[in-house]
Amino acid sequence: MSIKSRADLMALKEVGRIVRLALVEMANRLRVGISTGELADIGGKIMRENGARSAPKLVYGFPGEVLISLNDEAVHGIPSHSRKISAGDLVKLDVTFEKDGYMADAAITVPVEPVSEDARRLVACAEQAFQMAMKFARANHRVNEIGRVIERVVRQNGFRVIRELGGHGIGHTIHEAPSIPNFDDASARQRLTSGLVLTVEPIIATGSARTMEAGDGWTVKTADGSLSAHYEHTLVITNDEPLLLTAA
Repeated sequence: MSIKSRADLMALKEVGRIVRLALVEMANRLRVGISTGELADIGGKIMRENGARSAPKLVYGFPGEVLISLNDEAVHGIPSHSRKISAGDLVKLDVTFEKDGYMADAAITVPVEPVSEDARRLVACAEQAFQMAMKFARANHRVNEIGRVIERVVRQNGFRVIRELGGHGIGHTIHEAPSIPNFDDASARQRLTSGLVLTVEPIIATGSARTMEAGDGWTVKTADGSLSAHYEHTLVITNDEPLLLTAA
């Protein structure tokens, strides 16, 4: 969507605030031995207390309120009270909420120490790629400029972009136009416009850039079992620095 009024912007800021609250609290409560289901309950409690709803459940019928993926799972992991967090895990917390007809989406990857140096570098690289992409997430730049810089940063660090997964427009539903590839896609040459709401989300791996779907029908994993990391925020395009709706 593109913001048409102050009411649009205020509503997006509100749902972005709730997404941020849930992510921060889930990350703060993350520890060895907690289950992914318990983490999801923490996020869900904040969601309900603030009058929001789970967008993946609302739009796609996802069997959970938030998405939690571990290690080689790139995205869309289903929380479970029987799945416990272990030392060395890379935990991807992915939260998309809806409130009053507006949606916001954000994700972080939290390493559960002790983790390998490669794992630590992978997590830092995903955030670095996002931050570098912000220089191009501005009005009149082309969509593929975002992906170009993301992939360049990722390759320079010795990792790979998972090309099948990327960012997207968002606002009144989860996935809106345009798609925001994490690589220099020659077909993604449309110009960004002021007021456009979208996500930028590097999703990267230590090994294969290919994915496979797990047996649960939702979780997407790296094809070779290599570690993955995910970093995402919802933002509004402006003529200058983008406005991050889900970041502190």
